[in-house]
Amino acid sequence: MIESLKNISPSDFDKLFITEEACLEFLAAEKWKEGYVCRKCGHTNYCEGSTPYSRRCTRCKHNESATAHTVFHKCHLPIKEAIRLAWLVCSQPGISSYELSRQFNIRQMTCWRLKRKVEECMHTVGSATLNPRVREKKD
Repeated sequence: MIESLKNISPSDFDKLFITEEACLEFLAAEKWKEGYVCRKCGHTNYCEGSTPYSRRCTRCKHNESATAHTVFHKCHLPIKEAIRLAWLVCSQPGISSYELSRQFNIRQMTCWRLKRKVEECMHTVGSATLNPRVREKKD
């Protein structure tokens, strides 16, 4: 997903991510592009979850949002802002957290944390995804 964010022009970004719903739709499509697997029981069947673009396991009833277990997991920024910040980090790798803080008018430490998570995903060996399952250590 990082690679797809990196290749989006500013005008295309504004067209693609115009609403929060469009952002969640993009995240859900990227997160589950290889299929849904319940994190609790491993079941692959699901139905619509309780929030937009979430999925609910039909066996154990576990609900998982599109942002859960991604770099946007427990992110307190609006998803539209968080994706824009991630896009800026991808398209301008040298941008500082201070500059991001000025552009978004949010705390520098908040920008630094999200920037660090995005950069971690960018440097993951053999992967360009925002899904942290890929970063798990192999035995």
